[in-house]
Amino acid sequence: MQVLVIQNDAHSPISLLGDYLQAAGAKLTTLLPHGGDKLPSTPDGFDGAVILGGPQHAHDDARFPAFLPMLDLLRAFHEQTKPLLGLCLGGQLMARAFGEKVRVNDAFEFGFLPIEITPEGREDPLLAGLAPRQRIMQWHEDTFGLPEGGVRLMTGTTCLNQAFRFGRTAYGFQCHWEVSMDLAKHWVENFGHVLQNKLGEAGATETITRAKGEFEKYGRRANDFCRVVTQRWADLVTATKQGLVEKSGGEQAA
Repeated sequence: MQVLVIQNDAHSPISLLGDYLQAAGAKLTTLLPHGGDKLPSTPDGFDGAVILGGPQHAHDDARFPAFLPMLDLLRAFHEQTKPLLGLCLGGQLMARAFGEKVRVNDAFEFGFLPIEITPEGREDPLLAGLAPRQRIMQWHEDTFGLPEGGVRLMTGTTCLNQAFRFGRTAYGFQCHWEVSMDLAKHWVENFGHVLQNKLGEAGATETITRAKGEFEKYGRRANDFCRVVTQRWADLVTATKQGLVEKSGGEQAA
């Protein structure tokens, strides 16, 4: 199982998701397109792709010219029924690839905030049987629209679209369920200045204090979510490789 990993930021690696994918038999090829790595022009040689998060805005093509070829590549993966998995910025880019807009969310989200698995999500192969309410790491100010033909799988009170499926094999998430506890703590301990710029000193201090408490309370369960969903996505990659999954449907963006 060959999986392409598109890493949009040096400080947002595949983390725990990568560990579980490798344990499931995946061989990972990680590229940093904004750091000079050239993306492949086709999905040839890969069975699926993971698109990770980053601080970029998903519509900022002027500052990040790698986005346009990335979107073409994501559509090509989908057309070949090769599974996609997007996290945070990666989920936003997937929504854009399938014809939707990305905008600033009404609320800035940071920490292990509550999100709900929708009724449709409870019947989805990746999420079925999991607890309806999850607490998963968030760090974002943007949000995506639900692509036409897409299915909302998870939702939150301050961000409507937390996860979606497009066709049978493309999954986009807003939340950061890929992160290990160590990475989540690293973000808090080393990027407090980013929160200060966004929330002010008092707001940042309050948010960081809350998040540190949430790590201990919800982190292990969030990592369990990562383990289960990663294995199920890996099983999907294997099934599509073996021709056991029908060609993905859904509207394609021009």
